[in-house]
Amino acid sequence: MKAERRTIIVREIEHWRRSKLLPDHYCDFLINLYADPVAAPKSEVPDHIVGKAIMAVSKATGKQWFLTFGIFTLISFVVLYFSVFHIALQIALILVGTGLLLWLGERIRVNNPPIGFLTITLGHLLFLCGGLFIIHDQEFTEWYWNGGLIVICALIWIVYGIKQKLSALHFCGWLTFLLAYSLLLHQLTTGQEWYEVQLYWVPLAILYGWVSWFIHRFSKPVAGVMLLTAICTWFMPEIFQFMFIDQTDFIHLQLIAKMIIGGLTLFLLRKQWMVWVI
Repeated sequence: MKAERRTIIVREIEHWRRSKLLPDHYCDFLINLYADPVAAPKSEVPDHIVGKAIMAVSKATGKQWFLTFGIFTLISFVVLYFSVFHIALQIALILVGTGLLLWLGERIRVNNPPIGFLTITLGHLLFLCGGLFIIHDQEFTEWYWNGGLIVICALIWIVYGIKQKLSALHFCGWLTFLLAYSLLLHQLTTGQEWYEVQLYWVPLAILYGWVSWFIHRFSKPVAGVMLLTAICTWFMPEIFQFMFIDQTDFIHLQLIAKMIIGGLTLFLLRKQWMVWVI
């Protein structure tokens, strides 16, 4: 077949693709059939991201345009007038939005794990940030409202992370729980000398380490998260002193001592704890 004829056919097929007269896989088949690798022009689909996005927009149908702008308008309306809604409607919107993001994230995660995990993370952050906004908007000034919401979110992240095998979310759940524990100590404890702060946290770090050892025979990813949480908890007394206590004169000495003790412990027990997580 002459090159001019091949060029005309390929251009016609590209027109069919843009006009949605044939499915894309049919057009690809026809182009591979008629295109001349030497003389025929290359496909008009660009290689760069912006060009692909423009091509995708140009191929969108009227229904897709309507749904996109409709959803965007609905989200904008909800965000602008969220504080005007009744508290029951606010809670319902947050729960529905969280559920939709989690459902969408699980579907996306099958083919694109990073984007799926990002969508799931946005869903959990919507629950946390929406709850904090409602507490602030309703003027619940007592500290235990925020603390209770943080504990609930931490438990949800831990359970969801373990069930869906998302170690990063599981770990964030434990870090959030440590934050809630810090708020509780700050509100309820009166004696906050350096040795008292150590007693609040060091036994908890040892408990996390023991749980990591106990659970490694059932799930090594969970054991790895618990071991990492134990390490973070080991240094939480110094973080707590820095955030909530003014007496931080010897905090650098405490950190150096903690690093030496923790490093030696990990080195001496390396043959044990490496088995838990590998």
